[in-house]
Amino acid sequence: MSTPLPTIGVVGAGVMGIGIAQIAALAGHPVRLLDAREGAAEAAITKLGDTLAGLVTKGKLSSELREQALARLGVARSPADLADCGCVIEAIVELLEPKRALLRELDALLPPEAILASNTSSISITALANGLARPERLVGMHFFNPVPLMKLVEVVSGAETAPAIAQATEALARAWGKTPVHAASTPGFIVNRIARPYYAETLALLQERAGTPAELDACLRAAGFRMGPCELMDLIGHDTNNLVTRSVWEANFGDRRYQPSLVQQALVDGGRLGRKVGKGFYEGEPAKLPAPTAPAQAPALVLRGRGATVDALAARLPGVRRDPEAEWAGLAVGAGAIDLVVTDGRTAAELGANHGNPLAVIDWLLPSQAQGAALAIAHGRHVQDGVRRAAADALATAGLRAVPLRDTPGLVVARTLAMLVNEASDAVWQGVCDEAAADTAMKLGVNYPAGPFEWRAELGEPPIVALLDRLWAHTRSERYRVSPPLRAATY
Repeated sequence: MSTPLPTIGVVGAGVMGIGIAQIAALAGHPVRLLDAREGAAEAAITKLGDTLAGLVTKGKLSSELREQALARLGVARSPADLADCGCVIEAIVELLEPKRALLRELDALLPPEAILASNTSSISITALANGLARPERLVGMHFFNPVPLMKLVEVVSGAETAPAIAQATEALARAWGKTPVHAASTPGFIVNRIARPYYAETLALLQERAGTPAELDACLRAAGFRMGPCELMDLIGHDTNNLVTRSVWEANFGDRRYQPSLVQQALVDGGRLGRKVGKGFYEGEPAKLPAPTAPAQAPALVLRGRGATVDALAARLPGVRRDPEAEWAGLAVGAGAIDLVVTDGRTAAELGANHGNPLAVIDWLLPSQAQGAALAIAHGRHVQDGVRRAAADALATAGLRAVPLRDTPGLVVARTLAMLVNEASDAVWQGVCDEAAADTAMKLGVNYPAGPFEWRAELGEPPIVALLDRLWAHTRSERYRVSPPLRAATY
């Protein structure tokens, strides 16, 4: 006879709590759901029954499994009803003191071997454990929304968390069909920390008036992200996204790398919170930029220099001559009509000062990017319209729509990828996680097209470090300081 699975207690019958209850019950565990609001647990279970019925209708779940899962779900009237659970996961309001008070009450009730877990997305597990009789059994078990669909679980160890508890929590997550990654309890854990630059760099570009939300979103979607930062912040909610940013910033004692944005704060102040209120950066669905139109006659092109972007252009332009020993990397158009130089963090005005031909700077392009992508371009001053059209035609020949931005250092994709790699490098250096966990977390937790260390390998450390150094020189902002191990890799 098989050993019965332990009973799982879930405190909080909101979206996250009922999602956790659903996957635990479907995995065969008896589940008790507790919520301080009268009738909330019962209502959540009823709604879950409807959700599972929908899965049955779609053929994704059998009627038998639905009935078995619902039979395992019960309502707890008080924390005392959870006293015999093998694991209790709290998913209540994201505030330190209410969570700490609940965990202390549960700690006094549960048997010594039981796991006590918090679904917090940003609060320190070490702080939550303070005052517990058995702080070693508290662990972070951070699920992502929607819980039944998202594969990632961050298993977060505080200063007191016993390694055996973290390992048991990892095993539990795997048994529920999830992919766990281990993280140390530092501000933002893995995903909410490493993801900050994806929002922050676009918000900074908007504050600089470098481009519109639609233009910046189009460039980052073209780099393989499912949603651009502006549409993603609209989906998350600007109040929520701003709150997480503030939490990470304050927990890091005001480190400029995590500084909140005036642009986003203005949206919050004006009630433009995103899709949930019908307006944020966009009102309704964001408009997509039209696809590039190939010119009637392809211009004469030569690929210059080396690097990931040149390789990506070569794959799109079979038969185009290459000059790998050139002093600069990019695409020469016509007989000196214009040179499209891959950004290294300098502006078109800066690069063009000692360049013989008309010049524009183009963004980073990865070999993995799909055809029909958008690519940011910046022109220096006094560039004629005919020259700009020649640049756009050259990129259209490669299946790329030129997206003109203000002449700002690093443009958008290069600036964003460099900062994501830099933040991940810092997180690993500081012991938050290992490289494999960082890559897994970002791909499964926020659906990135690649992990930061995969980008680092594809792009190489020297171009990333050079671009960050030039951003620092341009802005004199410590947010662009290079992570020590990333710089060390260039020596």
